[in-house]
Amino acid sequence: MTRSFCTTKTSVADIPFKQIIGRPYYDIFPKTDGPLPCCTQALETAEKMEAEVGAGDATYRSRTFSIHDEQGAYLYSVHVLEDITGRKRAEEQAAKEREKFHMLFDAISDAVAIHNMEGRFLQANRSACEHFGYSQEELLQKNVADIDTPEFAAKVAERIKVLYEQGHLVAETAHLRKDGSVIPVELNARVITYDGQPAVLSVARDITERKRAEQELVESRQRAQHYLDIADVMLISLDTQGRVQMVNRKGCEMLGHPEADILGKDWFDNYLPESARNVVRRIFAQIMDGDIVPVEYFENNILTASGAELTVAWHNSLLEDETGKAGGLLSSGEDITARKQAENTIQHANRALATLGAVNRALVRATDESELLQAICNAIVGQRGYRMAWVGYVQHDAEKSVKIMACAGEYAGYLDTMRLTWAETERGMGPSGRAIRSGKPQLCQDMACDPLYLPWRDEALKRGYAASLALPLLGADQAVFGILNVYSGEVKAFVASEVALLEEMADDLAFGVRTLNVRRERDLALEQGQRHFARLHKSMEDTVQAIANMVEMRDPYTAGHQGRVAGLAAAIARQMGLPEDRIHGIHLAGVVHDLGKIQVPAEILSKPGKISSIEHSLIKAHPQAGFDILKDIEFPWPIAQMVLQHHERLDGSGYPQGLKGEQIILEARILNVADVVEAISSHRPYRPGLGVDAALEEITRQCGTHYDAAVVNACLALFREQHYKFQPASF
Repeated sequence: MTRSFCTTKTSVADIPFKQIIGRPYYDIFPKTDGPLPCCTQALETAEKMEAEVGAGDATYRSRTFSIHDEQGAYLYSVHVLEDITGRKRAEEQAAKEREKFHMLFDAISDAVAIHNMEGRFLQANRSACEHFGYSQEELLQKNVADIDTPEFAAKVAERIKVLYEQGHLVAETAHLRKDGSVIPVELNARVITYDGQPAVLSVARDITERKRAEQELVESRQRAQHYLDIADVMLISLDTQGRVQMVNRKGCEMLGHPEADILGKDWFDNYLPESARNVVRRIFAQIMDGDIVPVEYFENNILTASGAELTVAWHNSLLEDETGKAGGLLSSGEDITARKQAENTIQHANRALATLGAVNRALVRATDESELLQAICNAIVGQRGYRMAWVGYVQHDAEKSVKIMACAGEYAGYLDTMRLTWAETERGMGPSGRAIRSGKPQLCQDMACDPLYLPWRDEALKRGYAASLALPLLGADQAVFGILNVYSGEVKAFVASEVALLEEMADDLAFGVRTLNVRRERDLALEQGQRHFARLHKSMEDTVQAIANMVEMRDPYTAGHQGRVAGLAAAIARQMGLPEDRIHGIHLAGVVHDLGKIQVPAEILSKPGKISSIEHSLIKAHPQAGFDILKDIEFPWPIAQMVLQHHERLDGSGYPQGLKGEQIILEARILNVADVVEAISSHRPYRPGLGVDAALEEITRQCGTHYDAAVVNACLALFREQHYKFQPASF
């Protein structure tokens, strides 16, 4: 039973204290069917007992011990009940929170760990264990330095120092796994309080893929930079403000600046000549504002470190952001300075060539000296770039004056103000006077700055003249008889190649003047020469015909054979489309093709019966004999070769050389067919004529074997389509 009750309350279970004394405690609080087990055990064992007791929603801690007398006899028990409901609930909530924390902790995909300020691991999630390849028990035995590669392990103390000072740290490091492999990670660490002590919470993210991607990006950029640097053109990128964002090696070379000095600089202010700066910047701004589309091809000068200017041909491409708005300009530029200079030289040379051509045409057409001089001046100013031209003749008077003979262009009174002389006076020191005295071209590339041009400067500048060239006209004795002056509206207008061509033009003009007076005599001499040549030509052909007639006089049975062969051969050649001059040569060769028979005895040529092998050999020698007679005569055509080869056959069965195919000249192949057709169709001492049909059948049968197919086809067309008939022999 309850003997006493100590509490801070005035009642327990709504029962006043006075009513509690003497009653069993388990009837009152907490209400149970009997004594609490801890009380019974304390009574039995005489030891202090402790247990938790639930009473409804409340939880109590029960502590019981027994009191005994000096003999050890039990006297009573002391039972203490402590309400621990709040603490118990707090512990349960804390357990749930810990469980939830561990669930979240382990669910994090990054490696998360807690270590003390000495680097000893205190906690690690599942991902950290998988990350390092250790079990949690193994990992908690490690120090931070144990899982870093040697390179980064040496920096652990330094990192912890930074954490002490700043409270957080983000850095890249490399972790060493249990299997020895290395993982690059991004470490995010922060100082926290853990179990009442400062500690470090670190999150390690595996950045292997990022590192690989970064490496690939670096390699890609290196390749791209390599491609940019090996390009033989300047490549630059400008942002919307015109600042240089990228330039390749060629660009640095062209500008004469290192890359570091170029990047970020304003392109227009630093690398364009002042004369082009504002225009190009305005066009760029309009492109960036979307007012105009980029000019795909553009030429302008750039300014180099040395102050020199280069002409660059640009190809431009607009850079756009993700919204399609202009984000800058990418341009490739080719140094075309040399090309432009060459083009300028070519342009000037072409101008001079055109002038030279026009002058030469005028030279050809001119029949009068005054007409020629005026035509020359007109031809010069007719070319773009020449404003005025005049010709003057040297006068050998007391003043050594120059008489204007012709002029063209924009002169408007200028020549009246010149008062030219070739004397060594102030007015004789200009290009004209010097050219007359020296006999060499004299050039003034800038009238405004040339002190020797002072007497005429103001009048020249009024009329837009800027440069002039004085060209001496030389006679046959190389003495200067006149002067040709050419004026341009451009400073430095005359390049070396142009001066050379204009000098040639002046020589042509001088020659034209010299030759005008002898042209009629030259034409007369040419006419007389042509008549003489015609007479010689006629004499040569008459001689050839006379020789042919001599051969036929020795062989009356074949009289007219050579003439008929000549006529047919010429007709075949014409049918084949050969030029008339070549046809004439073939005809002439046909007339004398049997000339070699002059060495064959007449009785063999006219023998009516079968001839012997020796006699046949003598006859077969006639092509060679004819060649030997004709070979030293200089005909305009290969007459001797035609005679030598007219019995050759395509398959090599002919004579005297056994030539084949293309070894036989075409003229001989034509004579070959004409000779066979005429011989078969005509009478011979040993047989009557077989007629044209038999002859055509023969050449058709042997076409491509003995006779050239093109020649045979032309011959057949003559007889079958054009009904060719042999004409009486004539030359």
